[in-house]
Amino acid sequence: MPELPEVETIKNDLKQKILNKKIKKVDLRLKKIVKSSKKEFVLVLEKSKFKNIERRGKLLIFSVETRQCLVPTTKYLLIHLRMTGQLIYQKNQEIIAGGHSEGGRDEAMPRLYDDLPNKHTHFVFYFSDKSQLFFNDLRRFGVVKIVNEKELENVLNSFGEEPLEKSFSLKVFQDIIKNKKGNIKAFLLNQKYIAGIGNIYADEILFEAKVLPSRKIDSLKVVEIKNIYQAIKKILKKAIKYRGTTFNNYIDANGKRGNFTKFLKVYKREKKKCLRCKKGVIIKTKIAGRGTRYCDGCQK
Repeated sequence: MPELPEVETIKNDLKQKILNKKIKKVDLRLKKIVKSSKKEFVLVLEKSKFKNIERRGKLLIFSVETRQCLVPTTKYLLIHLRMTGQLIYQKNQEIIAGGHSEGGRDEAMPRLYDDLPNKHTHFVFYFSDKSQLFFNDLRRFGVVKIVNEKELENVLNSFGEEPLEKSFSLKVFQDIIKNKKGNIKAFLLNQKYIAGIGNIYADEILFEAKVLPSRKIDSLKVVEIKNIYQAIKKILKKAIKYRGTTFNNYIDANGKRGNFTKFLKVYKREKKKCLRCKKGVIIKTKIAGRGTRYCDGCQK
C-alpha cells in the first residue's frame, strides 16, 4: 500500500501537470468505485478544473472549481489508493505513474499502465490539452468520493498528527503516546494518532530507533520515545527525497524513479544479516496483524 512518502510524491508530480486544466470529459467505467453519488461525480468534475491538490495522511484531496451551480463553487475529490490503487498521468508519450507498483506482494501482477485505458481502469479524466488522468485499481479497494467543505472537515478530523508538520514536536509526540496501551508497532500504524505511516515505514522507523516492534508502549524509556520521534522525521523525509519505496518500478518524465528501496534496512530482508550490527539476523513475524521485520540483535 502506498504510504505518506509515495502519496506525497504523486501529489507533487500531479500538481505540476493537471492544475487549472479544463476537464473536458469524465469516463466513469466502474460506478461502484465511487463511494458518493455517481451522478454528482460526473456533474461536479466535467467542465471543471483542479485548483489544488493536498495530502492528509495517505489521502489525496483535489480541490475542484466547479460551475455545477452556475457560479464557481469549490468541492473536493478524495482519493485513497489503498492496496493496489494507481493514478497515471499521460500526455502523448509522457507517463507519470504513482501508487502501487507492479509486482508488490503478487509478483505476477500486471503492469497496470500498459495499453491505457485497460480492464483495471475505473475512471479517466480527459483534459483540454489532450492529456489524461487514469485511476487503476486491480483489487478495487480504493476509495473515491466527492465531498463538500463540511464533509471534508469531518474526514480530516478523523486523522491524527501530520508527522512532518512543524507542529508535530517531541512534546506533542510524548503527549500522544502517553498512557497508550499495546505495542509500539500498532501505535505507529494507527492513523488516528499519526497520519500516513504504514507497514514498511513503521518497521524502518523502529529499526532506526533500535526498538522492537513488539515492545509495549508503557515499557518504553524516555530516550527511546525520543529516538522513535526522531526516526519518524528522518525516515519519512528521506523517503520523500528519494520518491518513496513503491515507486521503484516507475520512471517519470524527468527520468526519476523511486530510489528509497536501496535504503531499506529491514523490509524484505528477512533471514539476511543485519546491515547495522552485522551479528543479528532480520526476522519476519506478524505483529498488529501485519508482516513485521526486525533485527534480533540490535533492536531491544
